[in-house]
Amino acid sequence: MIDLAPLQNSRFAVLGLARSGLATARALQAAGIEHLAWDDNVASRSAASAAGISVADPAQTDWSTIDALVISPGIPHTHPAPHPLAARARAAGKPIIGDIELLARAVAAAQAGSKFVGISGTNGKSTTTALIGHVLAQAGRPVEVGGNLGQPALGFDMLGRDGVYVLEMSSYQLELVERLRFDVAVLLNITPDHLDRHGGMAGYVAAKRRLFNNQGADDAAIIGVDSAPTRAIAEALAEEGRRNLVRVAVGHAVEGGVYAIDGVLHDARDGFTLDLRPILSLPGAHNWQNACAAYAACRALGLKREEIVSGLRSYPGLAHRQERVAEINGIAYVNDSKATNADAAEKALSSYETIYWIAGGRAKEGGIAALERYFPRIAHAFLIGEAAPAFGATLQGKVAFSQCATLQRALDAAHALAQRERKRGAVVLLSPACASFDQWPSFEARGDAFRAQARALAGLPAMGGAA
Repeated sequence: MIDLAPLQNSRFAVLGLARSGLATARALQAAGIEHLAWDDNVASRSAASAAGISVADPAQTDWSTIDALVISPGIPHTHPAPHPLAARARAAGKPIIGDIELLARAVAAAQAGSKFVGISGTNGKSTTTALIGHVLAQAGRPVEVGGNLGQPALGFDMLGRDGVYVLEMSSYQLELVERLRFDVAVLLNITPDHLDRHGGMAGYVAAKRRLFNNQGADDAAIIGVDSAPTRAIAEALAEEGRRNLVRVAVGHAVEGGVYAIDGVLHDARDGFTLDLRPILSLPGAHNWQNACAAYAACRALGLKREEIVSGLRSYPGLAHRQERVAEINGIAYVNDSKATNADAAEKALSSYETIYWIAGGRAKEGGIAALERYFPRIAHAFLIGEAAPAFGATLQGKVAFSQCATLQRALDAAHALAQRERKRGAVVLLSPACASFDQWPSFEARGDAFRAQARALAGLPAMGGAA
């Protein structure tokens, strides 16, 4: 747990007592810092009380005595309408911050000298965050990885001068950053998302742009330039005189940057190249972008090239994101349960040439019609859940499919057909393009079931993480 003792003589209100909010309240309590913790949900308040957290409604307090409101990122503080406590804090002129800002303030006050790496983007930020953390750990650097991914920031250990905090930053979290300075900031891409929470596309882009706030001219800004909003941000930073700006791209070269063409990473700064295609945990163009960004970030942190290459090659993958869980007679079994909409499933379908596709669940708007360009890659589709009839109608006459109802039946049928046909390079792919809630409590539960079932088919022991 992060020691917040350097923030003594402060008083905070904490709103939201789920994952990050509960960790915040615990850290404040452990440091003996006065705070008021609250959640609108009675069950969450009860759970916090049972965990020893003192719960009190900040609405009943004098806000002139509060230094800041620490709000959970999922709670609106501007759009579409601010939570009443957020409105009260703003009216009182009090900062509205998140747990990651508290981490930064504690590290700065303790003069620990640790470095901060921030990673954001509409897509790919979890993989890139995990990849950078893995490379650093393999190189022997003390590292903590989390934020929007994994454990809450205030659950980290306090690191010293050679330590690195690697933080996945959502747009919600970036809006709650005030003083945090990232030594290395990585922005992968921006496409429309969460527009209701940011008041439109301009607000969403502005939230992502905050990743580079507080950076000095020599801090590293690593930006994927394959989306128009990120290209504009890169150009603006260049005009500001940023000396350590690295552009990242896929499919084309960028002067002075790091890019991948046909799966080969190129560092234009020194001519280095690395073939990414043999790294099975990083399939497809989107993962090649992630690898380029991670490579550039680790170079900026001073790692040796051989340390980075070794880390990239040993990366095990992220659970439920194109996670290779088994291989049987040359057929790979891939868990992409995190693909809960068509846009996410597209990343997986674009990564393989011959696919036995398990899809379905609770459909999102638009279904799978947008994936038609990838239908020629699908050897057979196995449809499950509520969306199965609608998906079948979309595939009719274009892709052979079977109505399987459940995941177990779909996997058994896909396994039998894939093993019978034995097509070179084929994959049995769970990439549902749907939410899980018709049959599973979460995409994680769905992916865990697929992993266990696939490994059982391969005669392998069950496991909880990436294979």
